[in-house]
Amino acid sequence: MNRRVRQKVAKKSKEKVGLPSNPEIGDAGLCPDSNEDVDWTSLPDDTVIQLFSCLNYRDRASLSSACKTWRVLGLSSCLWTSLDLRAHKCDPGMAVSLASRCVNLQKIRFRGAESADAIIHLQARNLREISGDYCRKITDATLSMIVARHEALETLQLGPDFCEKVSSDAIKAVAFCCPKLKKLRLSGLRDVSADVINALAKHCPNLIDIGFLDCLKVDEAALGNVVSVIFLSVAGTSNMKWGVVSHLWHKLPKLIGLDVSRTDIGPSAVSRLLSLSPSLKVLCALNCPVLEADNTFSVNKYKGKLLLALFTDIFKGLASLFADTTKMGKNVLLEWRNLKTKDKNVDEIMTWLEWILSHTLLRTAESNPQGLDVFWLKLGAPVLLSLMQSSQEEVQERAATGLATFVVIDDENASIDCGRAEAVMRDGGIRLLLNLAKSWREGLQSEAAKAVANLSVNANVAKAVAEEGGIEILAGLARSMNRLVAEEAAGGLWNLSVGEEHKGAIAEAGGVKALVDLIFKWSSGSDGVLERAAGALANLAADDKCSMEVALAGGVHALVMLARNCKSEGVQEQAARALANLAAHGDSNSNNAAVGQEAGALEALVQLTRSLHEGVRKLLVHYGTYHLMTGNREAIAAAGGVEALVALAQSCANASPGLQERAAGALWGLSVSEANSIAIGQEGGVAPLIALARSEAEDVHETAAGALWNLAFNPGNALRIVEEGGVPALVDLCSSSVSKMARFMAALALAYMFDGRMDEFALIGTSTESTSKRVNLDGARRMALKHIEAFVLTFTNPQAFATAAASSAPAALAQVTERARIQEAGHLRCSGAEIGRFVAMLRNPSSILKACAAFALLQFTIPGGRHALHHASLMQSAGAARVLRAAAAAATAPLEAKIFARIVLRNLEYHHLESSI
Repeated sequence: MNRRVRQKVAKKSKEKVGLPSNPEIGDAGLCPDSNEDVDWTSLPDDTVIQLFSCLNYRDRASLSSACKTWRVLGLSSCLWTSLDLRAHKCDPGMAVSLASRCVNLQKIRFRGAESADAIIHLQARNLREISGDYCRKITDATLSMIVARHEALETLQLGPDFCEKVSSDAIKAVAFCCPKLKKLRLSGLRDVSADVINALAKHCPNLIDIGFLDCLKVDEAALGNVVSVIFLSVAGTSNMKWGVVSHLWHKLPKLIGLDVSRTDIGPSAVSRLLSLSPSLKVLCALNCPVLEADNTFSVNKYKGKLLLALFTDIFKGLASLFADTTKMGKNVLLEWRNLKTKDKNVDEIMTWLEWILSHTLLRTAESNPQGLDVFWLKLGAPVLLSLMQSSQEEVQERAATGLATFVVIDDENASIDCGRAEAVMRDGGIRLLLNLAKSWREGLQSEAAKAVANLSVNANVAKAVAEEGGIEILAGLARSMNRLVAEEAAGGLWNLSVGEEHKGAIAEAGGVKALVDLIFKWSSGSDGVLERAAGALANLAADDKCSMEVALAGGVHALVMLARNCKSEGVQEQAARALANLAAHGDSNSNNAAVGQEAGALEALVQLTRSLHEGVRKLLVHYGTYHLMTGNREAIAAAGGVEALVALAQSCANASPGLQERAAGALWGLSVSEANSIAIGQEGGVAPLIALARSEAEDVHETAAGALWNLAFNPGNALRIVEEGGVPALVDLCSSSVSKMARFMAALALAYMFDGRMDEFALIGTSTESTSKRVNLDGARRMALKHIEAFVLTFTNPQAFATAAASSAPAALAQVTERARIQEAGHLRCSGAEIGRFVAMLRNPSSILKACAAFALLQFTIPGGRHALHHASLMQSAGAARVLRAAAAAATAPLEAKIFARIVLRNLEYHHLESSI
């Protein structure tokens, strides 16, 4: 939620303050005209207190400082009977500042060891209930100190994650210090010994609800001594001796509900407990493989007893607990909540069952055992949806988390079970989740947003979320000051932004600004929220209009900041993708220039090409560096791009073909500038490109051929290619690649290398060295020219050429053009110097190079090519028409060169006429 607590509305009164916005309390209803001055201190006290109650403790304390009246109201004891510390970091200093308000505090929820340490500083001696999660680091000393300071404690819950550092000594301290204890639920204990359980039985006579969940060892015999217990859960606990359990626990005089879910209990122990325990009414044994494997087990013979298992109808079973079962439909949990006449005993059972079911279904979803598809679709999902409407907040949270979890197949690849996701949608789950997301309780907001995010991976569910107003809700939650809420909301926007139809709606709802603000707000130590925000912005930036919104909202600066400073692979990858998408729109908007001009942007992108994570390098090299080449080549080189990209090419010999292609492509793009081309050669870029040219992957060797073609324009690089063994690699590409483009560019690279310019460069040095090089060049030249000739001839047809030579009819030349055309070559763009080089090559003594040059110019000027008009203009400015006419008429020129030259002249005439119209 966005709460600007101290915003002044007017200067006329010192105590006029702005009211914070809240998802459940619209500003419009309280302030019909935002332009009018409103004295909020005139609100009735009970209204202000109601507003305070909808805020977390930090915002409540902050708002109390707005004026004297609200300070007094903010101290009202009714606002501080319960406290949820999970939303924000709470250290001892914060706890001390809250202590004066917590005199009457009765209930507290916390998260993590640091908040647990802070509890003792609240000095809440009347505390009745403590509930904590993320308790892995809580120690015996912390827990012992907490219970020693709160003798009135009635409920202690730690979980569902494991309390790995809590031993029996701390639990014994609970027994000694908390004689009023009624409910004890602990998860993941290593050992619950007989001494501990006997101490609880002796010192806590009112202990009626015990849960030792997911523990490694619990003394079964000692649990049989806790005669006060009414509800008992050992769900997920291993190493249980079920023979001991079945012979002792049925003697517990008050035991009504027993939960043995997710254990290896067998049918004999279940049968004995149900048949021998006079008080037992409910036995929950969900996801118990040994029990489920016995097809002969029957539940019908235990009258008056309820067994909940994967093979039973949970809703029908719950309905059997009521005297009049005819009034109970499928949604028995909701109907129970709405009963006008209550049965206290049944209410206690149902309240306990809600907690047990939410916990077990969540744990089952997390482990995702095989063979439960039918259960989830018929019962599991409907039960979770029903539990989301519970009056117990922690049950609602776990149910929402369960829905978020049970649809996921592969978390790494964002893969979900579409059948499960759509089942939730069909049963009205989207509306229920969005209603929870609109709650003022931040725990519910977070878990509901997480479920919506996961479900929205499915396109049909994403559409339903959008239609139900979910985009506006998630955009609002993304502005929350609670990091967990903002993180899950950003995740929802990330998944929704995959769909092209949702991008505009996200921008209209203010989602772009909210996502950019998240990066600035949680710029460090919050990798989860940063990755989700950057991922959503990356998707949005792929849309031209939304990319402008991202740039206007400060997204370029935010993403560059992430790329430079964040060390997380996931964050780097998404920031790189976002910057790449921003730069990918080319001439359609100014984002490419904006990324290039942002201080430190190019340096950050270059630095990321050195990332240890291949995914980051692949994205950066292919998208970021490639799209930023236009107008930024020199700047990229100045930022160290040449060295970084050459180093990447040198290191990716064993990398994936995708990374190899992107590395070669980046060098190809950078080498368009002759200065960069020379630098690449001097930095050792020739050898790795030759290695990539030998790749069997078509995309890799085609891209490497393009880079070598650019490099070969410079005679120094051409010589390096020869010396590094590049001629055989290019010859092999020219003759055998399945890619016409690879063969074409390899032939052009060889033509550059042996048109005579390299000879002058090679002769520089001692006579011995010159002779040696000369001998090598002669052999390489013969090999190269042989394969260039063979390449050109593959695009000729003797009959068509003979017809074209004998006739000046356009149809004859058109037939040759169609045969010779390489479609993809129309996307290549040459500089004036490159076009001039091919024109000069038409005068070369080698008839093979003449034919190759004419063939190349044909490809570059064919009407319909992306840059054909540009090339035609360059040729006309250079007076190429005269050279072409001479080549077409030369008696000694090969037929191929003559015909190709005539076609090029015809292309130039066409473009001249087109440009003059």
